[in-house]
This record gives sequence, C-alpha cells and structure tokens, in this order.
Amino acid sequence: MVLPSGVRERVAAVHRGSALPERLRLYDAWATDYDQDVAALEYRAPHLAAASLAFAFPAAPAGARLLDVACGTGLVARELHRRGFRCLHGVDGSAGMLERARSTGLYQELRQCVLGWEPLPGPAEQYDAVTVVGALGEGQVPTTVLPELLRVTKPGGFLCLTTRSNLSNLRYKRELEAELGKLERCGAWQKLLAQEVEHWERATSEEESTRGTGYISGVVYLYQKCPVPPLEED
Repeated sequence: MVLPSGVRERVAAVHRGSALPERLRLYDAWATDYDQDVAALEYRAPHLAAASLAFAFPAAPAGARLLDVACGTGLVARELHRRGFRCLHGVDGSAGMLERARSTGLYQELRQCVLGWEPLPGPAEQYDAVTVVGALGEGQVPTTVLPELLRVTKPGGFLCLTTRSNLSNLRYKRELEAELGKLERCGAWQKLLAQEVEHWERATSEEESTRGTGYISGVVYLYQKCPVPPLEED
C-alpha cells in the first residue's frame, strides 16, 4: 500500500531536528492533516498506551486526573475517553495542534507548553497519571524531561511513555532507557511494563522498515511513581 502524497515529507520534516521555532511552525502547519496522516501510517501508539494505562488502574478511572503531555490533536484523549477516563488535561507546544485538540471537547483544560524548554504548568503531585505518546524521540522532546513528568505525578500515580525503535531513533531510545533505569535505581519509580511492539506504524522508507515488514517497531513503558517514605521518628 502506497502512502498518500505528502505523508513521508511531513513526517520527515518534523523529525529532522530543526530549531524549535521551525519545528513548532511545522507542527502548526501539519495540524489540519495530522489525523488522516497517522491513520494512513496505521499509528498504534495512542491505542496501546491507553490500553496499558487502563489496565494499571485498580478501579473505575472516571475520577482520575490525567495529563496528556504533547497531546497533539487529541488522539490519546480519544482512546482514554473510550476506556472511561473523563478528567483530561493536555499540554502541547503547537498552537495549531491545541486548536484541533480543543475541538474534540474531550479536555477539561488545555495549555501551551514547550516541554524541555519550560516547566509543566501547575503545582507538583496533582495528576494520577501522565502520558507522553509520540513525542519522546530523536529531534523531539529531550530525555531530560523525565524528572518534570515525575514532579506533577502523585505518589503512586502512573506514567505511560512511548518511543520508536526504528533505526534513526535507536540512539535516542538507548539514552531514554538509560535515564529510565537511573530513576528506577534511585527509587523515584518502579517499572510495571516495557512492551515491545513490532507493527508500531508503517515505515516511511525501506531503511527504517523492521526486517522488511514495511513497519517500524516501538515500545510502551509504564511506570508507577514510588510513594514518599514515611518520616522516621526520633
């Protein structure tokens, strides 16, 4: 199956590591075509992340407060809403993407924030779960954002992250997993899941294709923030 005209070019443009103002301009311009482009790519990350997060919650999720970081047009929100999540907040660096997300009517709050350049809006420990789907990758959000994601998550809350395993993202994936492991070893969170998925989305080039399948692979990570240990009495 041949990808529709322009999809390869738009995907390549936002992943080529351009300067931040140019990258935000590209996302603003892509917002109108984004949903149809990722549908053509058979992009599964929003579905997989929402399913993993829903499985982690021990009770009905309607009252859980979630932050959808790099929310884009709201693909993750749609999947979460189908699974009973109702209290959804979102942030994204692109005003164009936020406009599309707002049109879904699924978010209680949406704010513009360029993750990696400025802190997430709001106080610490206010969310039962935080998602970052599709933004952790080469030329996108730096791995140094992980402590900021932890900051806004409640003790015992969940963090669901995704990244790609294709050739051009392997260096970033190794760096990300090193940071994930470092935070786990220091007791900040514990890993619940690292699910490798072979058919993550359709490849935009033969070089990126996993073993000639025509798809690239990816991974879903699910972590739980460790509770704050009680203070020892003297």
